[in-house]
Amino acid sequence: MGEGVERAMLAEMLSYGFMVRALAVGALVSLCAALLGVSLVLKRYSMIGDGLSHVGFGALSVALAMNWSPLRVSIPVVVAAAFLLLRLSENQRVKGDSAIALISTTAMALGVIATSLTTGMNVDVYSYMFGSILAMSWEDVYLSVGLCACVLALFVIFYNKIFAVTFDESFARATGTHTGRYNMLIALLTAVTVVLGMRMMGTLLISSLIIFPALTAMGVFKRFFSVILCAAAVSVACFAGGMAASYALSIPAGASVVAANALCFGLSRLAGLALGRGRS
Repeated sequence: MGEGVERAMLAEMLSYGFMVRALAVGALVSLCAALLGVSLVLKRYSMIGDGLSHVGFGALSVALAMNWSPLRVSIPVVVAAAFLLLRLSENQRVKGDSAIALISTTAMALGVIATSLTTGMNVDVYSYMFGSILAMSWEDVYLSVGLCACVLALFVIFYNKIFAVTFDESFARATGTHTGRYNMLIALLTAVTVVLGMRMMGTLLISSLIIFPALTAMGVFKRFFSVILCAAAVSVACFAGGMAASYALSIPAGASVVAANALCFGLSRLAGLALGRGRS
C-alpha cells in the first residue's frame, strides 16, 4: 500500500508542468554544484557560492527595477564577480574569505537600495531571495542542460588537471599546467550554477548545494574520484527527497532540500565514526 501511495504522489507531481521543470533544473544544478563543490571545498573556497548568490541578488534587483531580463543581467555580472574574486584572492593582502565578504556585502547593499527605491520587496524579488519552484521556465531547463554538459566535460576530459589544481596548485603550475585557466573555468561554471540555482533555492540557501554534498562524501571516502561520485549521487538524491517532502508536507522546496542534505551529512558523520571505531 505504501508503494501505491508513493507512485500516486509521484504521478501527481509529474502532472504539473512547473514541477517537471523544477525537478529537471534542480537535479542538474544539484549535480553541477556537487561536482564543483568538491574542488571548491578542498581549495577552501566553499563560501564562494554564498558570496556569488549575494552578487546575483544585487544584479537581479537592479534588473527587475529597470525591467530588464534577470538572467541576461545576472549571469554576466556574477561571472565578472567570480573572476574578480579570483584576482583578489591571489593578492596576499586580501584573503579569499575577506574578498568574498567585500564583494557580497557591497552587491547585497546595492540590491537592497535598488529594491527600496523602486517597488519595494515585490513578489519577484521575494522569490529570488527565498526561492520558488514556480520561477522555473523552459529557458532555465535549457541552460541547465548546457551547464551540466560543460561541467561533466570539464571533469571527464580534464580530470587530472582539476585534481592537480585542487590539491597542489603550485606544483601544477610548476609542471606547466595553466592553473589560472582552470580556475577561471571553475569560477565561470560556479557562477552560472549559482544564478540558476538561486531561482529555486533562494539567495540564502544556494551555497548549501555546494558545501553539504562535498562534506558528506568526504566523511565516507578519501579518494578524490570516489568523493566526486559520492557527492554527485548524494546531491541528486537529497534534492529528490527534499522535493518529495516539500510536495507532501507543503513546505518550501529550498528549505526541504537543505534539510535533506543536513540529515544526510549527519548520517555520514555517524557512519564515519562507526567505521573508525570498527577499524580501531
